Amino acid sequence: MSAPTPTPPAVRRIGLGLAAVGRPGYITLGRDRDLPQDRSVDALRQRVHELLDLAYASGVRRVDAARSYGRAEEFLADWLHDVGDRPGLVVSSKWGYTYTADWHVHAEAHEIKDHGVATYERQIAETRALLGDHLDVYQIHSLTPDSPALTDTELHRRLAELAATGVTVGVSVSGPGQGEAIRAALAVEVDGRPLFRSVQATWNPLEPSAGPALAEAHAAGCTVMVKEGVANGRLAVPDPDLDRVLLPLVEATGTSRDAVALAAALHQPWADVVLSGAATTAQLTSNLRAADVHLSPVQLDDLAALAEPPAAYWTHRSRLPWH
Repeated sequence: MSAPTPTPPAVRRIGLGLAAVGRPGYITLGRDRDLPQDRSVDALRQRVHELLDLAYASGVRRVDAARSYGRAEEFLADWLHDVGDRPGLVVSSKWGYTYTADWHVHAEAHEIKDHGVATYERQIAETRALLGDHLDVYQIHSLTPDSPALTDTELHRRLAELAATGVTVGVSVSGPGQGEAIRAALAVEVDGRPLFRSVQATWNPLEPSAGPALAEAHAAGCTVMVKEGVANGRLAVPDPDLDRVLLPLVEATGTSRDAVALAAALHQPWADVVLSGAATTAQLTSNLRAADVHLSPVQLDDLAALAEPPAAYWTHRSRLPWH
C-alpha cells in the first residue's frame, strides 16, 4: 500500500470561511449560480457539510464562522457532532452583528451591528450553546476606528474573562480605516496585558492597505487571518480591467484567477491564515491550489498595480447586491 500524500504546508495556512454558505443571501459575485435552487436550511446544511468534509480531508484545519452568518455556527456544530473529533481543527467565530434576514435572500436589513456588552453576553451564550468547547477564537465582528468596543472597559473586562478560559479573543476589521482599527485594538490592555491576540482583516490585491498594520499585529504575537482574499468574487470572475494582469499569471502558474489572488495573500509573511470563502466544492478545490502557486517578486509587483484607493474599494463593496 502506498503512503498517503503529505499535505503541502501551505494548505495548513488556508482556512474555510462560512460567510457565503450559512445563509441564503450574501454579496459574493456569482453566488446566484453557486448555490442550489433550493436554499432551504437543509440544503445549505448539506452544502456546508460537503465543504467541511472536503476541507478537512484536504488538510485545512481552520474554520471561521460568525453569529451573523445565518445558521453557520449551527451547521458547523452539527458537522462536529456527526463526524466526531477532528484533531488539529481550530474554530473561530465572531460576535457583534445579529442576523435579521429571517432566511430571505432579499431583506431590508440582513444584519444589525452592535458592539455593546449586552450583545456580547447574548451572543457568547448562543455561540457556546452551539459550539461548546470547540470554540477556540472569538472576535469582535467588523471593528472600525469609531467602534465603542475600543474604549468600553466593561466589555474589555468581560472579554478578558473569556480569554482566561482559554479562548483567544480577537477582532475582525473592515472598511477603509482597517489599519487604524487594528492599531487601536493592539493598544487595548487589561491589567497591563494586551487583550486582543487575533486579528482578521480584508487583504487582497485590490485592497492591500491593511498590510503594514497586519505586519505590526503579527510582530506583536497576534494570529493574523486574511478574509475576502478574492474580493467577494471580483478576482475570481472575468473582468477586462483585472484580467490584463491576472490572465498572464494564470497562464504562467497553470492555475486560476482565484488561486493567484489567494496565493498573493499566502506570500505575505505576516499572514498566518488565509480564508477561502468557497460556496462549492469545485471552488474550494480551486482555492486550495493556491498552496502550490509560487509568485516571483516581479509577479507580486504586477498584482500590486491592481490596488485601488481604500475608499473606492469599500464603496464598490458596499454596492454589491445580495444574491
